[in-house]
Amino acid sequence: MKNTIITIDLATSVFELAIATPQYRITQRRRLDRDAFRQFIHEQEPALLVMEACGSAHHWGRLFREWGHEALLLPAQYVRPYRRRNKTDRTDCEALLEAYRCEGIKPVAIKSIGQQELQQMHRLREQWKRTKVARMNFLRGVFREQGIPLPASDREALREANLHVGQLSSLTLYMLRPLMQELETLETHMAGLEQQLIHATRQNETVANLQTIPGIGLLTSTALVAAVGKAEQFQSARQFASWLGITPRESSSGNRRFLGSITKQGNTYLRTLLVHGARSALVAAKRQAKSGKPLARLQEWAVKLEQRSGHNKAAVALANKLARTVWACWKSGKPYQAGYCPA
Repeated sequence: MKNTIITIDLATSVFELAIATPQYRITQRRRLDRDAFRQFIHEQEPALLVMEACGSAHHWGRLFREWGHEALLLPAQYVRPYRRRNKTDRTDCEALLEAYRCEGIKPVAIKSIGQQELQQMHRLREQWKRTKVARMNFLRGVFREQGIPLPASDREALREANLHVGQLSSLTLYMLRPLMQELETLETHMAGLEQQLIHATRQNETVANLQTIPGIGLLTSTALVAAVGKAEQFQSARQFASWLGITPRESSSGNRRFLGSITKQGNTYLRTLLVHGARSALVAAKRQAKSGKPLARLQEWAVKLEQRSGHNKAAVALANKLARTVWACWKSGKPYQAGYCPA
């Protein structure tokens, strides 16, 4: 253990520090501006620096490690219960120190610049996608009010809208033309961003291995690598699935044990991608079974579960299986092999 523990309440311009002994006794407090903060930490002997995991924490964590310190990021939602009375920078530092004393809180891994760049690309694509959905819904509503229903496919709907613009009034046409151009631009930007994801990860062996798993494509594999970094952070496949929030919620006491629906904790975006991938894999397995082709063991299990429990529950259960398979392939560094059984 380092001889000094420094808890830091990060901010844009003013940083609050609490300096403590290894016995968790605060001996000094500092309130510094950005330049003074950098200089103070740089001049310190190697110490343990504890921060909340926030937007700038990964940058500071990388920088502190370069200066010879040990940086630790704690999840903000687990630090909050240790704050007493009012929220101030001072009490935030005290809460960080108390949270660090609790050994059960798993720290957040510090992300590399490459991971953050991948995450930023995914976030930008999601923003474009939400904008596209909003614009498309407005376009469908306008044409529906004119008695012209548009197809379910966005691409077909846009093509059909271009064919029927002559039936609209000049005022409506003036309103819709920039909207339709925006939809085409958004589609182009999203396709271009996906090409950039391919280009950025073309040498990444982990991304290539994960994409051999049924239901795991470009978006899911790159999002997993960006969010997780290394599979070694998790001790088991179940722990990885639990972190993603696709394991059953438990309520137990004594000899009574109840398992409910999934916890839905953790990264919502990753969980959404896995469930959508599981839906796609389940539909492909049903189509393969209908055509009389043999099914892999995982596909056979998913199809039988869908017949017993319904499509939605089967898709979520398959997402749980896929998450565990992702961890196994990632940890071993090998591509997916259907029916593989470790010796």
